[in-house]
Amino acid sequence: MSQPHTLAQSFLARRLQQPQALLVPGVYDALTALVAQQAGFEALYLSGASIAYTRLGRSDIGLTTATEVAQTLAHITDRVNIPVIVDADTGFGNALNTQRTVRDFERAGAAMIQIEDQTFPKRCGHLDGKGVVPVAEMQGKLRAALDARQNKNTLILARTDAVAVEGLDAALERAERYLECGVDALFIEALRSDEQMNRACAQFAQRVPLLANMVEGGKTPVQSAAELGERGFKIVIFPGGTARAVLHTLQGYYASLHTHQTTRPWQDHMLDFDGLNAVIETQQLLDLGQSFEHLPPRLK
Repeated sequence: MSQPHTLAQSFLARRLQQPQALLVPGVYDALTALVAQQAGFEALYLSGASIAYTRLGRSDIGLTTATEVAQTLAHITDRVNIPVIVDADTGFGNALNTQRTVRDFERAGAAMIQIEDQTFPKRCGHLDGKGVVPVAEMQGKLRAALDARQNKNTLILARTDAVAVEGLDAALERAERYLECGVDALFIEALRSDEQMNRACAQFAQRVPLLANMVEGGKTPVQSAAELGERGFKIVIFPGGTARAVLHTLQGYYASLHTHQTTRPWQDHMLDFDGLNAVIETQQLLDLGQSFEHLPPRLK
């Protein structure tokens, strides 16, 4: 594993020991990851739902593959040097599939790998109609994931979707059983209220990092990272907000272009050619290429 990947992994492990919550935006490709890093974020969340939205133009209902996620992750970690938390859905199969997924994602640079207990095909945690696998099956996947990783700083995040299926008490009990496997963080998906969030934090926040998932229009009340950190959450993700913001912008852009037959009315809302190249650091890349052309010849 390359040194930048190893450094990003170790940074995330250390960062989660700090008292303040870690705010993590969702990304879905190398460009969104680059812009998020430039904005000052300390870590990124590669959303499986957002990959489905942007690569497939489809819903988050289990249509993406592990290979598609790994390829996207590799492009991101090649471009940025901050940790990436990656959504591995159900592990894309049984315990053996989960092991392959962990190995592939770790090689691609994941700092934390999230595995959930939904049945396959899974669906977005804030859609109705989910199912969950037996506790013992999920424990087997988590043990397999922990066994497969090559670096202890590649963190394993266990997610339960049981709140919507079996209720809060069962979800908290599942989280206890998953924590017994030795996972590094917990994610109790789609908590419905402040009371439910407080119960989860009261049970786990002093023992393991807890993740809060903020979905605009979803089941969980949207709050700031500071508010959630005060409750006890250590990681706060806004996984799909990026895709929703981009989609809203594209609707306006395409409607304007279709109506006016030119981008002139929209130019105050977009980067020009030079502006785009500044963001993606075109000149630095060209300078790097030219530096290799002027190196002295190697001695034979």
